[in-house]
Amino acid sequence: MHLDPDFATLTYGDQGRRARQIQTLNTEDLLVFYASLRDIKERHLVYGIIGIFVIEKIYKANDVPRELWNQNAHTRRIPGASDIVVRAVPKLSGRLERFLPIGEYRNRAYRVTRPLVGAWGDLNVRDGYLQRSARLPEFKNPDKFYRWFKGQKVLLLNRSN
Repeated sequence: MHLDPDFATLTYGDQGRRARQIQTLNTEDLLVFYASLRDIKERHLVYGIIGIFVIEKIYKANDVPRELWNQNAHTRRIPGASDIVVRAVPKLSGRLERFLPIGEYRNRAYRVTRPLVGAWGDLNVRDGYLQRSARLPEFKNPDKFYRWFKGQKVLLLNRSN
């Protein structure tokens, strides 16, 4: 296990298929982090957004400057050929001060709620599918999602705790 994304350094690393997918993104594109947490009263999973990065730069992990190696788990070890590290734009990126619930259980899987899929302009996954997969879900209309996100008026924190 390793800390990734690292909200203290505003970095995120990945490898393999997901790294190749992320390398197709550009400066100012979004990486949105979500997680499933267990509700302590009802004991079911609740999916929600926990952080967001506006991309500043994507590095091949082997190309990260040596003085920055301590800032991401993928450069704190000997990186593989497919490892990448994303650096986010400060002040536009960070961990959310509060969890934004986005998911529900329907059709035998966890999915983004239908109203949110509509508000975001749809996703490239079938029926808002959220559960972990090798391929990351993508927004069909990232600008529409980002307008919705900014409308939530949630504070961004640039630290992990």
